[in-house]
Amino acid sequence: MENFWEHLQNLTDAQSILSRGGFYLLLIVVYAETGLFFGFFLPGDYLLFMAGLLCATGLLPVSIYVLVSSLIVAGILGNYTGYWFGYRTGPFMETRKESFFFKKRYVVMAEEFYQKYGGMALVLGRFFPIIRTFAPIFAGVVKVDFKKFSLYNFIGSVAWVTILTLSGYFLGRKYPGLKDYLQYIVIALIVVTSVPLLFAFLKRSKSTNKTDEH
Repeated sequence: MENFWEHLQNLTDAQSILSRGGFYLLLIVVYAETGLFFGFFLPGDYLLFMAGLLCATGLLPVSIYVLVSSLIVAGILGNYTGYWFGYRTGPFMETRKESFFFKKRYVVMAEEFYQKYGGMALVLGRFFPIIRTFAPIFAGVVKVDFKKFSLYNFIGSVAWVTILTLSGYFLGRKYPGLKDYLQYIVIALIVVTSVPLLFAFLKRSKSTNKTDEH
């Protein structure tokens, strides 16, 4: 049991993923987080940023061109998997029991985000934890036009990967010493990406309470 939690902790730690698993585990994690419903807890944003940073400093032995293009493909395939899963198991998602790996409120959160932003939710949602995992699944549940989904999937993956990975890469090239402050960078990225979701959750809770009062 202790080994299980240790491995789970390693999967949520971007530095462990990159140092122990390297390039291929990085691709698997990005694929899982962008389409498999149990991948919502994986560290997407700061994992991409750190991958770019470590690539710049030579600690991740792969060229930036291979890194970015491979991550884009992993992100696209992940969303296609999520869409297929939602398309095939829509009714099952409604009746599935909650567990550590599945929370109905996450699907509801993705649904509300999608209703607010439409197809662009598949692009914007890439930059928000949980949303990026469940948005493509919900798109499959409501059977969004596949061609339209493919367009947003491509744009979203390109934008997400290039912005975060290249930000880390160019900062790493300009300030090589940043690799010594990875833990602070991770904390800052977690805060930045989590604050919008926290506000959305509080807003939703407030609206629910008002509805209950009436």
